[in-house]
Amino acid sequence: MKPWRQLFAFPFRVFFVSAAAWAVLAVSLWALQVSGLLSLPLAYPPFLWHRHEMLFGFLNPAIAGFLLTAVCVWTGTERLHGPPLLLLWLVWLSGRVIATWGGQDAAGWGIAIDLAFLPLVALDAGRRIVGARQWRQLVVLMVIALLWLMQAGTLTRGPAIRGPAIYTDGALILAAALMLIIGGRITPTFSANWLRGRGEDPTRVRTLFPLELALLTSLFLLLIAALLEHAGALTVMAIVTALLTLARLGLWRGWLFRREPLLWILHLSLLWIPAALLLLAGHQVLGWPATAWQHALGIGAMGGLILGVMTRVALGHTGRPLQLPAGMVAAYGLIQVAALVRLLTVFLVVPWQWGIGVSAIAWVAAFALFLWRYLPVLWSPRADGKPG
Repeated sequence: MKPWRQLFAFPFRVFFVSAAAWAVLAVSLWALQVSGLLSLPLAYPPFLWHRHEMLFGFLNPAIAGFLLTAVCVWTGTERLHGPPLLLLWLVWLSGRVIATWGGQDAAGWGIAIDLAFLPLVALDAGRRIVGARQWRQLVVLMVIALLWLMQAGTLTRGPAIRGPAIYTDGALILAAALMLIIGGRITPTFSANWLRGRGEDPTRVRTLFPLELALLTSLFLLLIAALLEHAGALTVMAIVTALLTLARLGLWRGWLFRREPLLWILHLSLLWIPAALLLLAGHQVLGWPATAWQHALGIGAMGGLILGVMTRVALGHTGRPLQLPAGMVAAYGLIQVAALVRLLTVFLVVPWQWGIGVSAIAWVAAFALFLWRYLPVLWSPRADGKPG
């Protein structure tokens, strides 16, 4: 099978490549745009384009790649592949092309196409989940539905005169919720399996249902507080959610997996979420810049976890050993550099131009390394000869 056809043999293949490629291209274009070296015919105002593309343009294909792959495993159903997958991917791609090069006259088309993508993903996943009566998976679809509403608010500004800021903040909180839900399933499971495979006690990694329920509740209340822009409630819920997340991560004992990059990247990325929430509380109480918590969550948590999940899923679902290719530990490290330098830039510890440049280069290099090492994996047949 030709490489481009193989990319459409399973959702994770084409959407992981797309997420990484857009991570490289969107940040490169933005760095050139803000430095004055490039003037793009954007469909949206520049900062709205940046917020939308780094959140929805990057996150949405990662969601599609993971969810439409995982739901086949959860429900035992046939994968989405071939022409239907190609059409879904073209919806995502068309949105990126119009938003970036379509000009303001094409904004309406860009919004319509962009807002079609997540419902199509949810429709395919939902019909499988409902058909298999896997009701516990519906919480993921609920979060995605709320995320879509935040995307709609971001692009259309909704009824609020205040503009799209509350919607992008709400979307970041929902992204954190999605990471904590999915991460809460795969991280302790993968970690316990690793201990079991080494002959160690897997029960050292623990989960507590009351803590899981409390965390979900606090995330919902945090979202409500953010949308209502209630500073006091937002501060309290950000701190409470951060402490609950730290308690949960403590039960998973991430330090036990410091010798296994495919695991420590998951634990470390999730650790950025409580850090971001504490920065959010600092923004409300101490007047810290909002960009601090936004970039801690967007770069450290979202960027790190997406990279970590893609590197592992791409190996497992192509029938390859869970052995990280050369150079990918450096990619994990570069994401941390990008997040830390961006925070230092926000707090004026390093000069703005220098900090933005270093952070952008580190981010681009991390995902470029993924493309270099994983494109041959993703456009090649499974190593075990199975379909997909």
